[in-house]
Amino acid sequence: MLAQRLLIGLAGLMGAAGVALAAASAHGADASRLASASAMLLFHASAILATIALLTRGLLHGGIGLVAAFGFAIGAALFAGDLTLRQYAGHALFPMAAPTGGTVMILGWIALTLAAVTARK
Repeated sequence: MLAQRLLIGLAGLMGAAGVALAAASAHGADASRLASASAMLLFHASAILATIALLTRGLLHGGIGLVAAFGFAIGAALFAGDLTLRQYAGHALFPMAAPTGGTVMILGWIALTLAAVTARK
């Protein structure tokens, strides 16, 4: 329960940050990085909420479903954080941060698939 509530809270923060970055990208010059960061945050915030809903309905394997949701949160934070820092500070979060975040999000989707096919009937 605590992990699910934490994830719901993170999804809310990701949604808020995604909207803020969308606004910044719409009003800033050469802000394509912010648009990409916004899209990843908004999309994966929704994916986290959907994953939690599926978990509570028993349609996903619990442990694997939580791994998937945390993968969405961590991956999106790395990806969006790196792009945002590059836009505003001119340097990366750390080398390969955005690709690492993207890889973590991909693994989250694979984990979600595994959680669905291994769910207890």
